[in-house]
Amino acid sequence: MKLDPQQALARFWGYDHFRPQQLEIINAVLAGKDAVALLPTGGGKSLCYQIPALVQEGLVLVVSPLLSLMRDQVMQLANKGIKAMYIPGGTPYQELDTLLDNCIYGNYKLLYLSPERLQQELVIERIKQMNISLLAIDEAHCISQWGHDFRPAYRNIAAFREIIPEVNCLAVTATATPQVKKDMLQQLELEDPHIFQTSFQRKNLAYLVLQEEDKLYRLRQIFNTKKGAAIVYVRSRKTAHKYAQYLSAQNIKAHFYHGGLGNQERNNRFQDWMENKVQVMVATSAFGMGIDKADVQTVIHVELPESLESYFQEAGRAGRNGNPAGSVILYAPGDAQRLKNQFIKVLPHIDMVRSVYKKLNSYFQISYGEGAQNTFRFNFMHFCKTYAFNTLVAYNVLQVLDRNSVLLLAQEFSRKASLQIKVSPVSLTYNLIKNPGIDAVVKTMLRTYGGIFDQQLNIDHAIIAKKANTSVAAVHEALLQLEKDDLVTYTHESFDTAITFLVPREDDHVIHTISRDVKAQNARKTEQVKAMLHYIENDSVCRSRQLLAYFGEKQSAACGKCDICLKKSPKKTKNPSAIAEKIAVLLQDRPLNSRLICEKLPAYTEAEIIVQLKILLEQKRVKLTPNNTYILQK
Repeated sequence: MKLDPQQALARFWGYDHFRPQQLEIINAVLAGKDAVALLPTGGGKSLCYQIPALVQEGLVLVVSPLLSLMRDQVMQLANKGIKAMYIPGGTPYQELDTLLDNCIYGNYKLLYLSPERLQQELVIERIKQMNISLLAIDEAHCISQWGHDFRPAYRNIAAFREIIPEVNCLAVTATATPQVKKDMLQQLELEDPHIFQTSFQRKNLAYLVLQEEDKLYRLRQIFNTKKGAAIVYVRSRKTAHKYAQYLSAQNIKAHFYHGGLGNQERNNRFQDWMENKVQVMVATSAFGMGIDKADVQTVIHVELPESLESYFQEAGRAGRNGNPAGSVILYAPGDAQRLKNQFIKVLPHIDMVRSVYKKLNSYFQISYGEGAQNTFRFNFMHFCKTYAFNTLVAYNVLQVLDRNSVLLLAQEFSRKASLQIKVSPVSLTYNLIKNPGIDAVVKTMLRTYGGIFDQQLNIDHAIIAKKANTSVAAVHEALLQLEKDDLVTYTHESFDTAITFLVPREDDHVIHTISRDVKAQNARKTEQVKAMLHYIENDSVCRSRQLLAYFGEKQSAACGKCDICLKKSPKKTKNPSAIAEKIAVLLQDRPLNSRLICEKLPAYTEAEIIVQLKILLEQKRVKLTPNNTYILQK
């Protein structure tokens, strides 16, 4: 039975109504019109091409810049029983050929591809054989050199459309300044496009910038009062571990999430958070793109975002259900310099880009004119150590090469390992009696790999870990112990990075081709960091007004909910002296610092308590000790 948009929405997503402008966009698409949709994060952009895929014949081709975004959307669609496919970088030619054939004959409804794929001859030939019903361009701001994620490969989309001239196009984005919007329309060469744009204003969302030296304490304080689903954004895997472990120790259920996790572990953590088994996901910035979780109550940045575009997208993942929600930036005085160090001081100049590119080719022993479509997995730290590269600068170069379609970059954590047991089963059993902690891992390995006493076999840490109900790290440690005890031959390598070269090696020619774009991107990144810092430091203009002005929109009235608005209209305490008396009662038992006093008086704000402490000090009813605790004056 053929569905209409409303029926598809109810059947597959369980909603009884569309969000503002969604249905109008869908109807324009179904009428065969080109369209541009500028909807804020949480506005439901993906539905605007997913619903048409379900209600009309054929396949929707989705161009997307991020592997993680494609993977997450395909996984969500599969959970709803919708056939969708994405093709990751590094897919071998034969496998790519098979996957594309499946799209032609397998009744798939959506195919997600990177913009670079649209330049591959095999992909183009297969697309010609597909019944394409719509070309959807996700994150369409990437086509503009003024956008925060400019990818030159997006510029080839207009030429690609000549291959499927009868197919209409939908371009969607959440963040576009007026300059980006103008550039986007020019570059896509759309035919009399219908333009849909809702206000970027999120009336239910409070934007807060809080100065805080002790960010761990502030997190605990926030989550002691905010019990809804939350995301804490960090910059590194190490920081993700640190904050998740701290929150867990405070009885706040938290997971960390980053590209270094194996697929199964990442999916399990994601599912726990989606089902609210875990309240807080501490994650690096890519987490959340394309995720349809409406009940996120709080988004917190413990490190400054690199741009207002990134911040607005990430903040917008809170409160999609329309309920009151908050986006908090915890900001310490040194954070401004750290942001400059992370994103401006390490911007790679052309000579550095050229040097890293040459060393990559040498590292993988690629000859001139060779290497295109070859994938290599390696340990990034080992690469940097080999050539004495600063790791942050070298990684930024890889991102530049990725953004400019020289290669595809992916973070992939994996181990390549083989193992053979050198002793008899009796000797091994005797050793396990002495080391019972590794018993489960060894027995699982013996059940999984027959013949491991006779020859060296390739093993998979993730499979052993799953069957033994333990972690990949625990498996590795157990095997290292066996090796140390001279019971096994264990060879292993760790990989955390994968790259696929997209063009043949031609060192100077390749770098010369992208040099102008790299310089423009560096200039744009510098402007974005400055805009982010201005937002943090501007304590006189409503946060919502600042954000909307950046995206070319005016807000008539202040939001009344951000930190700036709250400071301008502080709530009056009905009985300030009551706070002072309660503080005095608390101090009768023992000296307390201001933090503990605030925790013991949750009915009052921190600002109200600090005011009363100052008054008590002036009245000499209390005094401050050298340990920064307050005691009653005798």
